[in-house]
Amino acid sequence: MDGGYEIVTHKSLKLAVFISGRGSNLKALIDACVDPDFPAEISLVLSNVENAGGLEYATQNNIPYEIVNHHKFDDKSGFEKEIQNVLKRYDVDLICLAGFMRLLSASFIDVWPDKIINIHPSLLPRYKGLDTHKRALADSAFETGCTVHFVRPEMDSGPIILQKSVPIFPDDTEKTLAVRVLVQEHRAYPQAVRMIAQNDIAISGKNDTINHHQD
Repeated sequence: MDGGYEIVTHKSLKLAVFISGRGSNLKALIDACVDPDFPAEISLVLSNVENAGGLEYATQNNIPYEIVNHHKFDDKSGFEKEIQNVLKRYDVDLICLAGFMRLLSASFIDVWPDKIINIHPSLLPRYKGLDTHKRALADSAFETGCTVHFVRPEMDSGPIILQKSVPIFPDDTEKTLAVRVLVQEHRAYPQAVRMIAQNDIAISGKNDTINHHQD
């Protein structure tokens, strides 16, 4: 491809899923991988929180997991170095951030160019960071949703793979809105992984945008 490159994948894309909490998007990916026609599998679940609820999903599904507690390191560099050491022990093609509540440094991301994706509960570039549903309601927005994107050093930025939207109703609360967005998150993340695994998209090296291949 002139001016860019295609994402190189294997027949079955090997995933490392990073979590910090309950792991509902991890479960969505696990459920997707159960389908023999799904072109990816999870090689590793990694958590920075020792008692993260999502680790139970890994246990239930016989998926290896590792804990790298960031509190045990003096700085981010040491923390990320240990994560890299862990990843070397597993066959990993793509890192999926699924509620991983630590920002990765540019030096970490550079080791995995265009091989780290994230899901965020808003229609980026709107509402980067935390409290996305609260901020959408405060703005009297008509819709919100979720975004799956490739990770760049700037928080919640990078080429957008796909988005799914939901309407915001007058009687919505943060809780009701979060529930409705989460349903779409659980659909969006496996869909995005499938697109990458099937090489349906390519990133332009010149302007960091995504090209969608047509059948």
